[in-house]
Amino acid sequence: MKNQSAICACQLQRAHTLAALGLLVLVMGCNEVLAQSAPAASNAASLQTITVTANPLGATELASPISATSGVELLLRAKSTLGETLDGTPGISSTYFGPNASRPVIRGLDGDRIRILSNGSAGSDLSGLSFDHAMTQDPLSIERIEVLRGPATLQYGGSAVGGVVNLIDNRIPREPLFDAQGGVSARADASLASGNREQAGAVMLETGTDRYALHLDTMARNTQDVAVPIALSCSRGGVTTTARRLCNSASMAWGGALGGSLFYEHGYLGVSLSSYGSSYGTVAQDEVQIGMQSQRLSLEGEVRDLQGFWQALKAQYARNEYRHTEYESGSASTQFRTHHDELRLQARHVRMGRWEGVLGLQLEGGEFFADGSEVYAPYSRTRSAAAFVHEEYRTGWGHVSAGVRLESVLVESLGSPGSASFTPASRRFNPASYALGVLWKIQPKWQLSANLSASERAPRDYELFANGEHVATNAIEIGNIGLDKERSTNLDLGANWKHGHHSAGVQAFVNQFDNFISLEQSDSSTSPPSYSYRPVRARFMGAEAHGKWRLLDGGRTIDLLMRADSVRAENTDSGQPLPRIAPLRLGASLHWAQGPWSARLGIDQIPAQDRVPDGQTATSGYSMWNAALTRRAKAGRSNLLLYARLDNLSDTLAYSATSILTQTSPGRVPLPGRSLRAGLQLSF
Repeated sequence: MKNQSAICACQLQRAHTLAALGLLVLVMGCNEVLAQSAPAASNAASLQTITVTANPLGATELASPISATSGVELLLRAKSTLGETLDGTPGISSTYFGPNASRPVIRGLDGDRIRILSNGSAGSDLSGLSFDHAMTQDPLSIERIEVLRGPATLQYGGSAVGGVVNLIDNRIPREPLFDAQGGVSARADASLASGNREQAGAVMLETGTDRYALHLDTMARNTQDVAVPIALSCSRGGVTTTARRLCNSASMAWGGALGGSLFYEHGYLGVSLSSYGSSYGTVAQDEVQIGMQSQRLSLEGEVRDLQGFWQALKAQYARNEYRHTEYESGSASTQFRTHHDELRLQARHVRMGRWEGVLGLQLEGGEFFADGSEVYAPYSRTRSAAAFVHEEYRTGWGHVSAGVRLESVLVESLGSPGSASFTPASRRFNPASYALGVLWKIQPKWQLSANLSASERAPRDYELFANGEHVATNAIEIGNIGLDKERSTNLDLGANWKHGHHSAGVQAFVNQFDNFISLEQSDSSTSPPSYSYRPVRARFMGAEAHGKWRLLDGGRTIDLLMRADSVRAENTDSGQPLPRIAPLRLGASLHWAQGPWSARLGIDQIPAQDRVPDGQTATSGYSMWNAALTRRAKAGRSNLLLYARLDNLSDTLAYSATSILTQTSPGRVPLPGRSLRAGLQLSF
């Protein structure tokens, strides 16, 4: 990687908080008033159904909470990282290690407790290992994001106890895109942003007939240091400057894929090759950059409408090769490499009475290597095999779902060349997870759901074998080879209501961990301080709510959207709060549409987070305004969408309570300041 020059508190007002809470309660509690005032044609409306690709039965209704983002909504929300793109969705925040490295945090859980899928199969990078490691997916190349929370995620393993994020890009088409005459479709996106002087673009092209489909996509993004509401110092090449910019936050990213499928009467067979690379600064240090490269091979096929007991068979294979190098002042210091293979076989049996379901087998294997001056984990190898069953019993009043997953996991330390800190060792674990869920349709407008599960997760290699300084967390991290499986019991209760254009929903959850694997301070006298992985008892509990109220209907529409979430996480052994937990979050937005035009104005209100472990710093509250404007038009046979989005309209100074940098580098990494993004999307 070349060292390029391009890589180079506002307290929340109580009145605003009470107003937002009042509006949310109004949306949730006035269903009878709305039922009387809604037009008669809307009275028959039932709860909207969403097909969840990550569900093995392709179900349109799930007992567990789900959310899906695509189309214009994804276009307006998309940022340079997946975590920031999803941040603000009820129940989801982000790890925010600057604008270039950010993973989703779901219900207070992050890292390897969140399973990131690519078209239903495991993604693979090192973003779960360290907060400063970027993910290998860019929202520019994603067509749809699905988030599945709650116990139904167990079919993807104990590492999905926090949730599943499925990224869908259609690089392997599963259905014909055109008829026998064939055709071509394309989409091109281009945008500019003021806050980080971003230039971004993506192109997607698909062609084929009813017998085959070809897919091609490519993307690129280039940014400079991001604007912030406060002047910060920056030291490079022995020179210190001060500017309202986040030092070392510039980045470049590029990627693309080629894929295709052959279709036959009862199924398909597809393959894709994809590549992604990025070069970005790590905001914790002024002169450290990371150069990252990832390649992925995916094979997928399905046979449907079989005769006999098995109705459909599906197979997925993915091979990921990943590496990144960390550079200090332009010189390579540490290199990380990993490769990962996954084979997933799934068989759907015929309906037996009211029962339908799938049986599956998942085999995974990967190796990790780290070399250089800042190695804190050894070479390692992980192998796992799992069998799972997911069954659903459907009735006129709803359905019951049940699942079981049994695993065998081998984690091995292979030592490290030239380092006595790591010695060969191995541990084997046999996690088992179970779930039971019920969806009850009280009436066309109401659904109730309940889920109960018991999940187990095998410790990761770094939790077992780490032994050294981790610069990104400013700590010496010590693994614990004696760790047992992480076990949790999870309960999720929900209610959803829809009447015409009005809707509301609430979910409440509690996750009780018998031995939550926590990184706890063990020695404050060292510099940096020492932390060790220890099993503790922990409890996560909270709720999420959303509502939509159609204020005006007809030639123009105005919708009021409300959202709120809260998580309370505690180490029940010590009585201390767990770190990096978001406070109560409230949000509201008005959406207006008339003809080809649409606009929205929204606010996110975040109170202070002062419920932190002893010795950590509280985070001040803030209000963040945003706005967007879109217009659709025709350009010959093509569709044109012009859009503009204004983030942090009031240029508010704010810090993320879920970012480790708020603790390790206090005052150094605020959230981005005011930024205008404008672009266009052309499709045909």
